[in-house]
Amino acid sequence: MSLRIATFNIENLMSRFEFSGFRNQLKQDRVLRLFEVRSEAEYQRLEEARTIAHTDDTRQLSALAIAECDADILCLQEVDDMAGLQAFEYGYLFKMVGSGYRRKYLIEGNDTRGIDVAVLMREETRDGEPIVCTNVRSHAALTYADLNLHTPALAALSLLPSDRIFKRDCLELDITVGGRPFTLYVVHFKSMGPARDGLDGRSATMPVRRAEALAVRRIIEDRFGAGGGQAAFIIAGDMNDYQDRIDVTGDRRGGYAFQPRAESESALDVFSHDGFAENIVRRRPEIDRWTLFHSRGPQERHLCQLDYLWLSQALARSNPDAVPEIIRQGQPFRTLFPPGQAVERFPRTGWDRPKASDHCPVVATLDL
Repeated sequence: MSLRIATFNIENLMSRFEFSGFRNQLKQDRVLRLFEVRSEAEYQRLEEARTIAHTDDTRQLSALAIAECDADILCLQEVDDMAGLQAFEYGYLFKMVGSGYRRKYLIEGNDTRGIDVAVLMREETRDGEPIVCTNVRSHAALTYADLNLHTPALAALSLLPSDRIFKRDCLELDITVGGRPFTLYVVHFKSMGPARDGLDGRSATMPVRRAEALAVRRIIEDRFGAGGGQAAFIIAGDMNDYQDRIDVTGDRRGGYAFQPRAESESALDVFSHDGFAENIVRRRPEIDRWTLFHSRGPQERHLCQLDYLWLSQALARSNPDAVPEIIRQGQPFRTLFPPGQAVERFPRTGWDRPKASDHCPVVATLDL
């Protein structure tokens, strides 16, 4: 009996307009900077038109990426609200996959922009086995003090013991597939952000992500015992950190070079250092694990994995040959692919936009 499960940061599936760019140029879309905008009302009118025109292409591409996954259970990040999720499923996904994802789960989390994690599920697998969610629990209210996870490094970031651990949530779902149970944890860890205090953005914010990973592990161990016991669980989502990356150098005329590099430290070491869970994307070749192309211009470019399916020891042992797929057809043409990895992009994909997302979906077929 097999189950296909995917995770996808769908990138700002919003159901509202964002007008703060009129006063804050850092939040203003680049195309509007080309025009003289005389009033806030005029800015709002132009921003509405730009957003609507851009969003239709983007969501067609997002839906194509999801259809390519062909997953029974889909974990999403950066979803505004249930109304927006339902509108996307009905207006875009339904046209490509039919009435596949009838069951949807979303609980409002802690993100200041209002983006949440969500789960979409089919009523049964491709093999006809029923998929049933028996319980859903949010852990958004947990504080550092609740789990005794506050540290001097967090205090240096002006975070208090009473502050909430998860920057979005850790959404816990108990699911049975054909009567066989497993537990799914869906997360979206703290983003890396800009450099601060002499540290790059990743290093500066790593204490926050480490605390989030420790909290996920504590939640699992408090329920199933040390090391997760023999439980079948999956930790899925955008974790905004990596244990290795591929540095990209060179240029279009002279050619590009792709150099893998292991990181000495990662917040995700919390899961891997003692075999608590396995990142099964690491079963792919080192050069072929990336789910995001990061670029701040020619001087700072790399490919890395930010999107994960971590399997419990029990699930990893029972799926020794499961190798995830990474759906890259929705990546924009500015993304630099290592040799031999190029794919045919979805129709209407642009140089930078439209695109399915800045992230690539990750999907795996598992035997429960």
